[in-house]
Amino acid sequence: MSDQPIALVTGGAQGIGYACAEALAADGAKPILADVNAEGVAAAAAALGGGTVGLTCDMSDPVQINAMFDTIEAEHGPVSILINNAGIAMPAEFLDLSLESFQKVIDVNLTGTFVALQRAAKTMVAKGIEGSIVNMSSVNAVVSIPAIAAYSASKGGVMQLTKAAALALAPHNIRVNAVGPGSIDTAMMAGVNANPEALERVLSRTPLKRVGSPREVGDVVAFLASSKASYVTGETIYVDGGRLGLNYTC
Repeated sequence: MSDQPIALVTGGAQGIGYACAEALAADGAKPILADVNAEGVAAAAAALGGGTVGLTCDMSDPVQINAMFDTIEAEHGPVSILINNAGIAMPAEFLDLSLESFQKVIDVNLTGTFVALQRAAKTMVAKGIEGSIVNMSSVNAVVSIPAIAAYSASKGGVMQLTKAAALALAPHNIRVNAVGPGSIDTAMMAGVNANPEALERVLSRTPLKRVGSPREVGDVVAFLASSKASYVTGETIYVDGGRLGLNYTC
């Protein structure tokens, strides 16, 4: 087993998750990528190189999550950095949103985050690991869009879960923080990027007048996971180009 700190990144096959893994690897961690997309996560692990491991896991299934941790601990050692990044949106107009879709988003984005967070923390406490956990929230934890009600609810939950876990784990010197991306150039934003009118609307509410890159989120995640953030816990840092501070558009 390696002496490198093991960093588990869920939703690591692409986008922000992959960028988080890149940033953590640059800081000396050994990334383990987990994703529901088996082919995608294998390709991402191979692309990242350096012995990066890719595992398949459905983050809506607590049994799979716990089995994943068992496998990692048996084959690589305990996770000391957890990046809870996996998430889905499933947009729908509010009156058309099905209970099944709402529940699926909550299962992946909030329940899956809780299960992984708790499982990682139990091992950290048992082994005396002063670890770091970073959850992926969103600006939509604070503001909202009617067509992503479930996503907004889940990310608001992640923000509060982060605070509660940080308080609970502080006596063990385990830090728990969150990152809240704004408009980031990922597959989730592909439709907006392809529509000039929609992109103009996004940029009108973004003071820096551009979308962010996944690596700009990954670098903040890596900072929170590192000893440079050793006195930071229970916080959500918004990587949003100034969006939440904007009072009006013109």
